[in-house]
Amino acid sequence: MDALLTDLIALRDLVSHHGLFSTGMLLILGYFLGKLANRVKLPEITGYIVAGLVLGDAALGIVHHEMSESLQIVTDVALGLIALTIGGEFSFSKLKRMGSEVVIITVAQILLTFIAVSLGLWLFKMPMPFAMMLGAIATATAPAATVAIVQSLRAHGPFVDRLYGIVALDDAGAVIIFGIVFAIVSSILGADSAAAATGAVEVARHGGGGMIMIWGAIKEILFSIVLGGVAGYIIHRLSGKKNHTGELMIIALGWIFVLTALSIAFHLSPLLSNMAAGMVLINASPRNHRIFRNLEPLTPPIYALFFAIAGTELNPAILLQGDILILGLVFIVARAIGKVGGVWSGAVIAKSKPSIRQNLGYCMLPQAGVAIGLVLMIQASPLVASLGPAQKEIIFTMVNIILLSVFFNELTGPPISKAAIVKALDMEEHEKAMEAA
Repeated sequence: MDALLTDLIALRDLVSHHGLFSTGMLLILGYFLGKLANRVKLPEITGYIVAGLVLGDAALGIVHHEMSESLQIVTDVALGLIALTIGGEFSFSKLKRMGSEVVIITVAQILLTFIAVSLGLWLFKMPMPFAMMLGAIATATAPAATVAIVQSLRAHGPFVDRLYGIVALDDAGAVIIFGIVFAIVSSILGADSAAAATGAVEVARHGGGGMIMIWGAIKEILFSIVLGGVAGYIIHRLSGKKNHTGELMIIALGWIFVLTALSIAFHLSPLLSNMAAGMVLINASPRNHRIFRNLEPLTPPIYALFFAIAGTELNPAILLQGDILILGLVFIVARAIGKVGGVWSGAVIAKSKPSIRQNLGYCMLPQAGVAIGLVLMIQASPLVASLGPAQKEIIFTMVNIILLSVFFNELTGPPISKAAIVKALDMEEHEKAMEAA
């Protein structure tokens, strides 16, 4: 038995170094577990995530951490397609119909989530500057899960329009509030003194490190939108007279790849830039709907790989750490209260229909790459170098809190979102019938 086990481990180590084998295993196991999840009334993406967890270092070790890093291009492409899809829902005619409703709900849930998480962690003895940073990170959602669920249900209507709008605005709002909070916290923790060694004159000239961080966040948002807008216009012009499906797909994919790569290279937001490209496309001409339709057949395998790769990064062992578990649960509960309560309060102020008021908040629970990216950015920033050992330990705790939250919300968020979307669509039909009567 031991010899057989040794041979199996040797075989695993031999084939797991091949990227194609890892990719194939993620797709195959993801397919079967996705079908299994669907049979028990869970979204297929939950099965994809579990497949990644099973194949990753936390279980079988077939897909190593280094291998998942080499598959980063899949994640980048998936996020680009997801962001383009969300941007494609931002037609000016739809926004005009929605009016200020989407903006009010988005702002309300961002602010309430930030306050709830910051205060909750502070009450459990986390220093306020660090609690504020986690509060800002908590405002980010996972648009990938929302888009995948909506597309799998083939759902349309006012509820879906508002959901897409709020998810898109939420990512922009999360970047803004994180930039502002990080700037304030950097000043509080004395990051300016660390910057003095490398650029004290420049810092003083711009009015302090805090103002530089705020201006940096604003520039990132503006440049990302401009770059995406230019790319969207180029795609529109190049595809204007093309009717062949293959030609449209080649043009669109090529520019999505280029746009995403440029955004990463210049430290901009690929999400915002691709959203902007999608918004320009959908408003430039009604004919551009065909671009989005032609890209749809590519999304199932890319989405499956995207969520499976995300699953390989999850590590249930962090659940065994007492302080991480307690603070992580506080973070998860406070974030849920902020998201659901914020959407509800914003919908009440905006006088939204009951289908939106009662259900949309539950669609904001999934959390993934953006949150991990933000907390890892903190860990890699010059701020950490200026901190003492105790404060650096808090940064390590923050990273694990986010990983725990992502682990929990990636598994529970999608089924909750799916149930909320289905319920909202049923209520929407009832509201239409009442209005017709």
